[in-house]
Amino acid sequence: MQVNFDTPGAGPSTVIPAAASSASASTTFVNLEPLTPSAPSHALPSTHFYSIEYPGFVKPESVPLAIKHLGGQSKLDQAFKRTSNKSNTALELNFRPENSFSHPVHGEVVSTHNLLLKVVKRRRKRREGEDEDASTPVGEYTAEVVGVTSKTGRFRSMSDFQFEADMNDPVSILRSAMDTMDVDGILKYNIPEEHEDYVVPVNAEAMDIDPQLLAEGEQAPTISSNKVKSNLRIPPPPLFSRQYLPLNYNYKANTASIVTTVVDEGTGEEKKRMINRMRWKGFGPIAINFSDKEVPDKPSPAVAEQRNQADQKLLKRLEELFEERPIWTRAAIFNQFEPLEVREIINSKFLLPLVSYVFADGPWRDTQVRHGYDPRTDPSARFYQRLYFRNINHPIVRPSVVGRRQDGRSETTSARPSEPSRKEDRRTHIFDGETVTKETAAFQLCDIHDEMLKEMIEDEEDLRETCNERDGWYSTHAFERIKTVLRHKFFSLLAGHIATREECEALLVPQEGYEKPTRSIHRVRPGKHNMAKGALRPEDAAAQRLMATLDERVKNFSSQQR
Repeated sequence: MQVNFDTPGAGPSTVIPAAASSASASTTFVNLEPLTPSAPSHALPSTHFYSIEYPGFVKPESVPLAIKHLGGQSKLDQAFKRTSNKSNTALELNFRPENSFSHPVHGEVVSTHNLLLKVVKRRRKRREGEDEDASTPVGEYTAEVVGVTSKTGRFRSMSDFQFEADMNDPVSILRSAMDTMDVDGILKYNIPEEHEDYVVPVNAEAMDIDPQLLAEGEQAPTISSNKVKSNLRIPPPPLFSRQYLPLNYNYKANTASIVTTVVDEGTGEEKKRMINRMRWKGFGPIAINFSDKEVPDKPSPAVAEQRNQADQKLLKRLEELFEERPIWTRAAIFNQFEPLEVREIINSKFLLPLVSYVFADGPWRDTQVRHGYDPRTDPSARFYQRLYFRNINHPIVRPSVVGRRQDGRSETTSARPSEPSRKEDRRTHIFDGETVTKETAAFQLCDIHDEMLKEMIEDEEDLRETCNERDGWYSTHAFERIKTVLRHKFFSLLAGHIATREECEALLVPQEGYEKPTRSIHRVRPGKHNMAKGALRPEDAAAQRLMATLDERVKNFSSQQR
């Protein structure tokens, strides 16, 4: 049996004799003849090129314009850079770069393995005196591989709708000023008055008809002016999504929005408005600066309206505490209540603002001050000044929502803690010089019970006659001494060491022959903030200790073998 394989355009068929059955034949002869001569091989140039599949007609003289539409040469270099990440390999083609609201066509840079060919066409010129039809010019083509195209910019997405914004609108003028960094134009921007002309009539305009279709002297008909059009001044967004397919947003009405009737004070006309009933109502305490002359003697009107809705028992307890002591930190005042009561004070948001205000700066910064009380005029208010030290080794980590929920469940489901443990939890605002309850130091001077610090705080020899924004009623020298001792004692406790009186006195008045304690005061943790100059990094030091231990064990093993 003969099987013929016909290859189109390959010349005569190749004949392959085959046996009648596989059982009777042991050898198969295959006769293969070369169909075409082997192609010559050429060396591939090592030059790399980048290409862009521009979705438009580009002539040699319009290449600069095409590069301008692509964002300029710098944008192209950034997109084709080898070390660029995926977010920087996007291309944007803008056919109207002078319009800030033009929506570009998005493209991307992909890896390719294409060859760049240089094709040259030569045509034989007609000699002088020859007839034009005597000989037909024949083109001669030569192709040469000049390099490899390793990256290609492609635009495979469709061009989106284009928005024609009113460039005389104040928002459009502001956008143009921001693009050109026109400071005067930015400062001149004012929110325009809302006229509520959201629908305006369409002006009568002549229809756009080819004049050749009109008779001589005939005028083009006009569009009726009884139609209306939208006048919503909604400019296009400054950024557009890169998603090519539409998403099902499943829009629903906001359950917090309700329709209400508003009466215009000028015309008396009733209008419908949508308002958010769950909007933030501003229940924060009144905040003043140290430079303000007056202090608030009552809460803001928005907070005062909530007095009847407040828990009267907690409100009365807060008023009693502020009568006993006019200034509190939030931690100190929360330690006077049960955990469930603290949660109610925090969630209500208006209990503390009903009885106190806050300073935004100065020696009583971030403290709750009783309404009507001005610590800047009372020298005894120096005991309520606040000291705060940052601990760079203590990372500020916000607890997760899951952890807080688990803590809340454990509080409600677990047994009531014993009285000593509850009292211990309520002393986080007190510093006694022997125990530490937290890793950040934020104490009022009246809550410092250390004997040495109390003597320095109650000393009346070095006080000011007028209150200072930085040091309060203390002089700079006296306040720095208090801060130095408190800082040393606090960080010594964090390191597991109780600072002695002699150490603190040596810091204040250096004595001859005094040696600083060899025990480390600050807790050493891996990090660039606590590395000494020339010291090894923690991982390098650990590797060095490991190598030394291994060498020592090898030496001991060798000595035992001997």
